[in-house]
Amino acid sequence: MALASNSLLSFLHGSLTLSQPRRHSHLLPPPSLPFPGSPSPSPFLSLNLTRRSTTPLLCSLDASSSTDKEAPIETRFPAYPTVMDINKIREILPHRFPFLLVDRVIEYNPGVSVVGIKNVTINDNFFPGHFPERPIMPGVLMVEAMAQVGGLVMLQPEVGGSRENFFFAGVDKVRFRKPVIAGDTLVMRMTLIKLQKRFGIAKMEGKAYVGNDLVCEGEFLMATGSE
Repeated sequence: MALASNSLLSFLHGSLTLSQPRRHSHLLPPPSLPFPGSPSPSPFLSLNLTRRSTTPLLCSLDASSSTDKEAPIETRFPAYPTVMDINKIREILPHRFPFLLVDRVIEYNPGVSVVGIKNVTINDNFFPGHFPERPIMPGVLMVEAMAQVGGLVMLQPEVGGSRENFFFAGVDKVRFRKPVIAGDTLVMRMTLIKLQKRFGIAKMEGKAYVGNDLVCEGEFLMATGSE
């Protein structure tokens, strides 16, 4: 009887032991997980630790542009080259003030093409009348300036022209794209398309720009020879 009582007590004690939670049954959370009752860490903590810098790295091209930005604007842009200055132009063209409309030649391919510039200023004699409140270079003078640039090709020995006789014979397909105002630099390219030396007649293609903008274009008929 005493043995049975001891067995029953041992069984009951074992049941009570199984029903109670063990002290060490809950493992400590890993360091990356929050402890109970503590504020939760940012889910981007690990990203912040390995986050790359967003500051752009400067390559050689970026370095040059940075230097340009630091340079004063008055020294940032190079001047147009001079292939023919105004004195040389006056030796070729018969035009004089106030109708000489070419200030400089910046490119010249003998018998092929020429690029000239006209500095448009408020002191040009046509601005007081065209127009007093809005100074715009007249389109007909833009065409005349382009024809004078073309004359620099026509009056050269490569084309067989005479410096004494030069005529603007005709113009076709002229289009004015944008107005030219005081302060602009008109850059004009004239290209020889067709030449008839026997009759002294040449056809040229002309385009005029202000910056990157095409402001005028057309086809020109030039004539050289006796009057």
